Amino acid sequence: MQTRKLGNNGLEVSAMGLGCMRMSFGDTPTDKQEMINFLHKSVERGVTFFDTAEVYGPFTNEELVGEALEPFKGQVVIATKFGWKHGSEWTSSQRRYGQPTGSNQAGS
Repeated sequence: MQTRKLGNNGLEVSAMGLGCMRMSFGDTPTDKQEMINFLHKSVERGVTFFDTAEVYGPFTNEELVGEALEPFKGQVVIATKFGWKHGSEWTSSQRRYGQPTGSNQAGS
């Protein structure tokens, strides 16, 4: 598998990444163990870059990806998106949170 360098810190990932949203979020239920197996097979085939987000679930996709890829810690890169305020009182157009406190909490 070809690789790409991201940024100036030497971070190298597979040229082909895997978007993980539909593994736990969407209109069709998925089987958790099947998705874990799929993620393992992806790593075995050379994929080292995985994309998720806190809004997928919320949080369940990050948990699934983290659990599945834990055995490959140090060998893979997980990109996530954050900055959404969750709760039923918010409409989709109001969910972007983008406040510094949100990013500080994400690093905790």
